[in-house]
Amino acid sequence: MGLFDFVKDAGEKLLGGGESATSEMAAAENAARKQEKAIADFVRSLRLNVEDLRIQMNGNVAVIGGTVASQEMREKVILAVGNIGGIAQVDDRLKVAAPAPEAAPEPEAVFYTVQSGDSLSKIAKAQYGNAMKYMVIFEANKPALTDPDKIYPGQVLRIPPLAK
Repeated sequence: MGLFDFVKDAGEKLLGGGESATSEMAAAENAARKQEKAIADFVRSLRLNVEDLRIQMNGNVAVIGGTVASQEMREKVILAVGNIGGIAQVDDRLKVAAPAPEAAPEPEAVFYTVQSGDSLSKIAKAQYGNAMKYMVIFEANKPALTDPDKIYPGQVLRIPPLAK
């Protein structure tokens, strides 16, 4: 758990401005509720299973809570939310339902921010020493990635450890 940084102006364009209301505070609260619903709907549309999913917007910080089945699902939810335009940070408060035993904890993935000129094969070469391992990265980022050729600068990807 913790706070994860993202590029605020990169990603899915889900978060719009609020509608006019009788007060600025009411308008801001209304906009935040719409953003929270849009983010929750987006996570569900990706079929990322989170029991009791809770999203709370604090400015450009998304606080996410609920329970997921695995560390991998936790990381995918964090990335799905963080890769939404307008989100600068994700405050992860997700719980893993059945964490791996202490003797052999499930390894955490590395988060990588895509740079201009990057491709999945270039990232795989840098991370794994083998450009042909790009499909490992692609699979690890499904369903957020739908095509290995469609990544963009500022997007944050999950780079899992290679299976031994």
